Amino acid sequence: MVAIKFLRPALAAAAAVLVLGAGLVAGTDTTADDAYAAVGSPSTSATPPVSAKTVSPVGALFANGSHFCTASVVHSGAGDLVLTAAHCVQSGMSFAPGYHDGVAPLGMWTVTGVAVADGWTSSADPDLDFAFLTVQQPGNPASLESLTGANVLGTGRGFDHAITLTGYPDTTDSPVVCTGTTTRFETYQLRVACPGFPDGTSGGPWVTGGAVIGVIGGYQLGGDTPDVSYSAYFDDDIAKLYASVTG
Repeated sequence: MVAIKFLRPALAAAAAVLVLGAGLVAGTDTTADDAYAAVGSPSTSATPPVSAKTVSPVGALFANGSHFCTASVVHSGAGDLVLTAAHCVQSGMSFAPGYHDGVAPLGMWTVTGVAVADGWTSSADPDLDFAFLTVQQPGNPASLESLTGANVLGTGRGFDHAITLTGYPDTTDSPVVCTGTTTRFETYQLRVACPGFPDGTSGGPWVTGGAVIGVIGGYQLGGDTPDVSYSAYFDDDIAKLYASVTG
């Protein structure tokens, strides 16, 4: 798939694969801590010596040798699903879970499929600024989720939550983390005041109680200041997209 790279706060529309479907997200017992867990450098090893579920499900998205956005593992039956912002989608992406200090403890996972909502493809609707990525690591029989754990997808949960927000600024090789309280910004937009989330943090997950309820994106592609971030509200639109990807 060919797409264009967009970082906050640029304004443009990405070309991406459209997947349609219906249904609601099912619950699961597989969750990750709300607080930032152990993260750690891109490795070329297909099976790095890391104990299961010791690496954070949050990681950096790479293309052309550099990280440019943030993503996180979300629960799925196949264990190969990653969530980010739709405006992050471009060709040649790979995902490094738990990336820190120039180290990817589980190596790089190649993005093999992309799903975004119809309204994002047609008009870059900020209320649909989310994307699911399917990933794999050649030569590794384990699923990504079996190594990192995952957050469940939380939909229709309202606008006021205490969250943990994680993202990878373009200029650093380790994530920034903030805890904050979300509020309603627009009809289908969430807002949170968290300092230090500049370019590169787009797609960073908003996590509460083991569920991801947003990603940095939406209004102004996540915000035009590093101290205030936005997210599209997760409702039936993302639930249908998730169901179409996971079956």
